Amino acid sequence: MTHFLDALASLARETPDAVALRWFGGRDGARVREEVTFAGLAERVERTASGLRALGMEPGDRVLFSIRPRPEGVILCLAILRAGGAVVFVDPGSTPELFAARIAAARPRWAATEALLYAASSGPLRGIARSRGLLLPDYGRLPVRHLYSGSWLPGVPRGARRAARLLADRVLPTAVLPTAALPMAARPTADGADGGADGGADGGDPALIVFTSGTTAEPKAVVHTAGTLGGMLGLFAQVGGLRAGQRAHTDQMFLGLPAVLSGGTWEIPARAPKDAPEAFARGVAGADSSFLVPADVTALLDVLEARGVGGGGGGADLAAGRAAGRAPGSADGPAVLAVGAAPVTVALLERGRRVLPRTRWIAVYGATEILPAAMTDADEKIAAAGASGTAGGASGDLVGRPLDGIGVRIDTAVIGLDEDPTGADTDGRADTDAGADEDAGADTDGGAGGPGNGPAVGELVLTGPSLMAGYLADLDAGKPRATEHRTGDLAYQDAEGRIVLVGRNRDMIIRGTVNIYPGLFEPRLRDLPGVADAVMVGVPMPDGDERVVLVVTAEGAPRDQGASREQGTLRNQGTPRVRAGTDLARAVEAQVGQVLDHGALPDLVVEASHVPLAGRSRKPDRHALVGLVSPLAGTVRA
Repeated sequence: MTHFLDALASLARETPDAVALRWFGGRDGARVREEVTFAGLAERVERTASGLRALGMEPGDRVLFSIRPRPEGVILCLAILRAGGAVVFVDPGSTPELFAARIAAARPRWAATEALLYAASSGPLRGIARSRGLLLPDYGRLPVRHLYSGSWLPGVPRGARRAARLLADRVLPTAVLPTAALPMAARPTADGADGGADGGADGGDPALIVFTSGTTAEPKAVVHTAGTLGGMLGLFAQVGGLRAGQRAHTDQMFLGLPAVLSGGTWEIPARAPKDAPEAFARGVAGADSSFLVPADVTALLDVLEARGVGGGGGGADLAAGRAAGRAPGSADGPAVLAVGAAPVTVALLERGRRVLPRTRWIAVYGATEILPAAMTDADEKIAAAGASGTAGGASGDLVGRPLDGIGVRIDTAVIGLDEDPTGADTDGRADTDAGADEDAGADTDGGAGGPGNGPAVGELVLTGPSLMAGYLADLDAGKPRATEHRTGDLAYQDAEGRIVLVGRNRDMIIRGTVNIYPGLFEPRLRDLPGVADAVMVGVPMPDGDERVVLVVTAEGAPRDQGASREQGTLRNQGTPRVRAGTDLARAVEAQVGQVLDHGALPDLVVEASHVPLAGRSRKPDRHALVGLVSPLAGTVRA
């Protein structure tokens, strides 16, 4: 049985002096601040893991992790995994009550935090953070053992240990750990399940816990084991076409780490692309690969177009790239740029191809529960969109061919319902049993027909080596591991086996890398003073991102007779009148930070005369609301 990081030890022997990590800094983000060779990286990971075990870390220990990608943080993260611990990602910008609920659910024994975050969550800097909308918890008071990165600052708790000084003089062999605690490199088996290097099953211990949504009563977190992480890294290596000697310039660990394990160099920008697009544009130029979310792509292209880059047809360059199997790269952009974590639109890819014609643009599809799952390049996606609606053309959003090892099933049992497919009641509470009795074995050739009575349309269900172990609450309650992931997307597979999305089975909003489930937050919003009803909708932007708009109605609006505040729906009064900047909209905007997770804060609050209804259940017509608020959402500054 092997740990997926064993590949790092092999690379340290084969190419000890090659650069594995390169971190940029300086005022303009162009100066190389630190380089770490493969030999240095492997040694520091192993010695730090031994230092953690000597400090008392035990297999299965959960570590609250709040350190941005940079060599010290990357080494600590890998060392925690090497020591058999689990890294827990919790957004510190969530409301204090939600943060507390997530900590209670994760039960960490350790916290690994930047010294700056300790300082910003206590003392004089706390007020500055609050003024910027961050209600940070007091990290220093968490009842855990503390590790920190960076130089010591006021607020770092007494007894905290700096990550860079955890290096043990003697490396403890990982063989001393219990067998069940040793994570394995995932390898897809015939049935798509996880397997180790010896073909065995994954040991099952959590290695990565990511909170994606949820309320204070039921925080929702995805759990990956080191086996499923290994599977994820292997799938991302397929996406980037990674190999030894390449440069991957990204702030995303799920492309950076596969690049390192493939023998390449992970170049880490000084700041996130959205925060410093000029610096990122300089760093990514000429790189072999990069990974960005759609909003970051827009920021990059804005910078390049302001410089006068692009504008040509690029046909010869594209043809040369296709003939070579990849684009040759250029002085302005990377050879391969993968875009994902949110819907990737044709308009964004067309713009990207126009500005950087020598770059091969790839759209990646997946979910936190199983990532990545499918991919397509710009040429294919744009061609499919052009053929949509023509004879034999694919109708819908092409997300591409499943990656090697990913299993696809189309569950047609969810089609044909004149109801909100989320299973949400009118008070916004999700029905957790929705779909539990559906035919799990629905065939792809049955049920509702696809466009033109073609392939069957249903909910997309995925399996594969990167499939999560399950949700934290379920696993902690002793429930069995997940065997598949129901994506909530309605889709079909075309004659070539490519996945085509035709809609959502849930009212989920995707902004940046955050999934927002309106039904989790709307009940809280309806309890705000002066609010009768509240509905959150996502307005699609040209780059594939979504703007979050909160639609509220005032108390006193007509309701169904006899309906309670919690259960009632507004009478359907025709087309609503929607306005921004009203007294109610401003009052709600001032209060949303008290009841919403920071990641779910709306970009715009508007007041409607009433909420339009649809379906037999007379639930809010979110599609109609999107159309009504889109003109207003377009005026919001990105």
